[in-house]
Amino acid sequence: MQAYLWTKTAHLVFVIAWMAAVFYLPRILVNLAEAGGDRGVRTRLVLMGRRLYRFGHVMFGLAFLLGLVLWLGYRVIPDFPTMVGAGTGWLHAKLALVVLLLAYFIVSGRWLKGLDKGRALPSSKALRWFNELPVLLLVAVVYLVLAKPF
Repeated sequence: MQAYLWTKTAHLVFVIAWMAAVFYLPRILVNLAEAGGDRGVRTRLVLMGRRLYRFGHVMFGLAFLLGLVLWLGYRVIPDFPTMVGAGTGWLHAKLALVVLLLAYFIVSGRWLKGLDKGRALPSSKALRWFNELPVLLLVAVVYLVLAKPF
């Protein structure tokens, strides 16, 4: 049971770190859209965005690997509870929402990378609305994990 708790703890830490990147990268895009022609500010924000995007991918990868261990670890690690079988429909719904969050993060990164190719960002107002989407998805994920409604 100790291995399960340590694995779950590490998984949550990496998920939290990834979510920080998911929340902050669109905010950097808003600042870029509002920076105007100030080259110094834009250069600094693009650099911050690139580093954050790379950090987010590493955190997602670690959270994903530990999530797989939590999901299927019962097959190789003694005392791991199973999350496979009847009553685990919530897990499939949660994973679908995580895929949406990952797609959201990748879209944010593509917009950032598009700046190097001369592509324009959406308006700062559109980016501000876009910035709110992961909050709703995260609330749904947390509810599914805690309540396990189906």
